[in-house]
Amino acid sequence: MPQLITRWGDDHVAAFAARIAEMNRRLPKVLPRIVNQVGNRAKTQVIRALTRQTGLPRKTIVKAIGKPATARPGRLAYEMQTAGGNIRLKYVKPKETRAGVKASPWGKRTLFPGTFILGGAFPDRYGLVRDGHVMRRIGGRKLTFARSGMFIPVEMTTGATAAAFEQTAAPLLKTRVEAALVKLVP
Repeated sequence: MPQLITRWGDDHVAAFAARIAEMNRRLPKVLPRIVNQVGNRAKTQVIRALTRQTGLPRKTIVKAIGKPATARPGRLAYEMQTAGGNIRLKYVKPKETRAGVKASPWGKRTLFPGTFILGGAFPDRYGLVRDGHVMRRIGGRKLTFARSGMFIPVEMTTGATAAAFEQTAAPLLKTRVEAALVKLVP
């Protein structure tokens, strides 16, 4: 019985093998760049949303988030690390009134009774604390900084801020990676 051998697949697979080898060589360099670009764009959206959500000045949010850990070859991650405990009322637009200090945590004007910025009787107030800090008396002559009850790490992972990150990062990363694959393997 005669034997028929065809090698049609070998030639065509060899053409793809060269493209796949080129993609394997270039993709590890391209993917971290894409992750960093998408992460930076998502960080911008997070800062905008967090500024609206917390009522803090943009400068304060940028300082709290800091610089991200960038992606490197072999490690495809973009991390936004934030710091910030219970935010002092100084940073949320305080205004002193007779009843206490009004401030705007979460963008809503709220009265904090028993707090003050200046000292003395009301018509003739004078500067008691430097740098505009809001104080609360804790007994006798002891004072402490008045706090808002708002934590930046908690706010960053909830509400509109978390939604802004998800709406920006996931679709953009998918689009950018697909475009890179098309470019690398025409």
